[in-house]
Amino acid sequence: MTAFTVALVLVVAAAGLLRWRRPAWYWLAFGVTLAALRVLVRYRSVMDACGLTVPPARWRLSLARATNRPIPEPRPPRIRRLRPTRTGLVLRLKLRPGQDVFDIAAASDRLRHSFSMFGVTSREVRSGVVEVRMTGYDVLKRVQMPAETETRAMRVPVALREDGSVHYRDYRAIPHALTLGATESGKSVYQRNLVAGLAPLDVALVGIDCKQGVELFPLARRFSALADSPDTAAELLDALVARMADVYRLIRTQQRITVDVPDAEIAADIWDLPDELRPTPVVVLVDEVAELALYATKEEEKRRDRIITALVRLAQLGRAAGIYLEICGQRFGSELGKGITMLRAQLTGRTAHRLNDETSANMAFGDIAPDAVLAAIQIPAELRGLAIAGDASGGWHRIRAPHTSLRQAVNLCNRYADRTPDLPELAPFRPTTVTATELVPSAKASPATA
Repeated sequence: MTAFTVALVLVVAAAGLLRWRRPAWYWLAFGVTLAALRVLVRYRSVMDACGLTVPPARWRLSLARATNRPIPEPRPPRIRRLRPTRTGLVLRLKLRPGQDVFDIAAASDRLRHSFSMFGVTSREVRSGVVEVRMTGYDVLKRVQMPAETETRAMRVPVALREDGSVHYRDYRAIPHALTLGATESGKSVYQRNLVAGLAPLDVALVGIDCKQGVELFPLARRFSALADSPDTAAELLDALVARMADVYRLIRTQQRITVDVPDAEIAADIWDLPDELRPTPVVVLVDEVAELALYATKEEEKRRDRIITALVRLAQLGRAAGIYLEICGQRFGSELGKGITMLRAQLTGRTAHRLNDETSANMAFGDIAPDAVLAAIQIPAELRGLAIAGDASGGWHRIRAPHTSLRQAVNLCNRYADRTPDLPELAPFRPTTVTATELVPSAKASPATA
């Protein structure tokens, strides 16, 4: 009996230590079994308390009265599957007649307390079937991406969602995106994860970093073109517009619209072209869009209009030509001048890190997901990298990218430097690597200060 007591104390102590220091290990070792039993035992009473049951059918009531049996109890949604995951449980429910998916969503907070889980989210799989994802611990406190992720052309994993699933950046589904965030909010880390995910793919990376290139130029070996000033950015964007026109001419010549050609083989974008003719897709990363929109003189205003016009054209027409935009900035609103709201309307994906004011959150989500505005302004300063991600469909999620240092991103870009395509129209903007001694100014004092 003493040995059993000692063993039990050691197990409880180990479980407590794991829950404190390694919540993921605790969940896989102890939490998933306890949570599954808790859900199955409490399920009927919890659903009844949350108002997620329906009265029994009339024929069952009539049968009970005719046979002098007890009145049947209200029925909760039927459990079709309970699946454990590395971060929680996935519960698939079949709704009863008269129930709605919004009933489950509205009761998610009550389900979280009743089942003693960290978070509960729900989504409709198909008509009458709802998937409830429950997380057993705070997966965003210490982000650990799964070892295996689903990767395919122009789709890369960049962050982890609050329900434990992977957040992907899919350029085929959402061609252009806007990323906002105040200083020290984790926006640069998110951008590094994006570049790290794109580096192994057959894609050309184009960067515009008007902070003298301090963010993107360390990754220069994987970039086909880089601009570190508004003047260079204007010329680079003009070259991209010219490339877009050339790609459209290629698509036009390959459409082959004849009676004998099936509808599925008619080319309408680069992905409908044969592999040997398909141009390399291009992802354009703009690090700080406000630097491209600000001006102080008439000449700078003309340059600014030229830049914004090129960005709007790429956002409106670039998808079919395989040109995708990633616009980053601290603010993005009408105060940046004409054409900005037109550009924002074309940016389907929205990601907002910690923002300094509610107006900035409205710039990101006010026109697509008003519920996300409140969530965006509630991000605490100590949780760098935490963000709200949404799209034009109105759905949004809390996400957090894993911490990727600049050295890790540089090493990854150097490893895949051989995959950097040479695009003739962007050759004048191809970055050149320099040694550290060329960048350090001379320490010798000038005659005026000697």
